[in-house]
Amino acid sequence: MIAADLNPALTPVAFLLGTWRGEGEGQYPTIKPFRYREEIRFTHNGKTFLIYTQRTEAIDTGQPLHGEAGYLRLVGDGRVEFVIAQPIGFAEISLGRVDGQRIDVTCASVGRTPTAKPVTSISRSLWLDQETLRYELRMAMEGVPLERHLEASFRRTNA
Repeated sequence: MIAADLNPALTPVAFLLGTWRGEGEGQYPTIKPFRYREEIRFTHNGKTFLIYTQRTEAIDTGQPLHGEAGYLRLVGDGRVEFVIAQPIGFAEISLGRVDGQRIDVTCASVGRTPTAKPVTSISRSLWLDQETLRYELRMAMEGVPLERHLEASFRRTNA
């Protein structure tokens, strides 16, 4: 955590705070299935949002594969907004809800650079299953409907 005092507005998503490490697997109709190692961090600075960073690497070589960063905001009545930028040329603006220790968001819009992959939508689910954080990401691209792309599970670390 960056600040000692969590803004009370973030209490419903406080279960995400910390550094989480684990492994996941990916698939999509246009690619060969793969596995990866991942680290996700949710921190805060005392304001009304969580700061999100993510990075993945190859399990066998440790070579960096992907990364993204953004912000998760609670906007009242269990509603959340998740804004995420990716270095492959697009940014997601997703809207959804927190329900207990589960968050589900669906893309309201995707901004893409002219050279970005033709991603048209992303939806994410994150939930705490006892001491394990899990997520599933679904993605749509031009010509491919929303389909499961990634799923992973993590354990909180002390880092």
